Amino acid sequence: MTQTTSQRWRRRKEARPAELLDAALDVFFEKGFAAARLEDIAARAGVSKGTVYLYFDSKEDVFDALVRAIPQTNVEQVRALAADPAVPADEMLRRVLRLVGLFLRDQRMIKFPRLIVGEAANFPKLAETYKREVIDRGIGTLSSIIERGIHEGRFREVDPKNAAYAALAPLLFTAIWRTTFEQFDSSTFEADGFIEQHVETFLRGIAKESAP
Repeated sequence: MTQTTSQRWRRRKEARPAELLDAALDVFFEKGFAAARLEDIAARAGVSKGTVYLYFDSKEDVFDALVRAIPQTNVEQVRALAADPAVPADEMLRRVLRLVGLFLRDQRMIKFPRLIVGEAANFPKLAETYKREVIDRGIGTLSSIIERGIHEGRFREVDPKNAAYAALAPLLFTAIWRTTFEQFDSSTFEADGFIEQHVETFLRGIAKESAP
């Protein structure tokens, strides 16, 4: 085996878990978690079922890895952005909401909300995992920015957690719309314009009139 071939094999082996997760997300979304099988994931990824078992023990294990690999990674990027105290809270909230909106336009990310809602009744652990690892962390970050904005005199006295939910809900709507209703829409849903309008409207809604 030449060095070049060996290097290609190592790169392929290192990339395989990510390829399996991409295949799993497609299978879960198309078939539903209950009907999906590890054989389906293997077939979609172009590998044997035994290869899947080299990395994952069960469908639940695959889903947990999916959450860590895609939405949880995005949440950590949001938290890292929000950690800069030098940026005023109103500008920071604008940047964070735009970043969340960008993530929710990703073809992989938009599949998670519908998948979770559809499977929550029969597989509550999936919803619990997503809420704990993604929603709770995201809401916590938004709440802390809003609370800081209140202390800075930039935002009105609002409940930070309720305001965080209000800020996030329309962004999640874009994912639900694109994966559920867009196919029946006679006109194109302009996600970019919708998200930008929401961000500015929300910021005006909680702004203190005398904000510096």
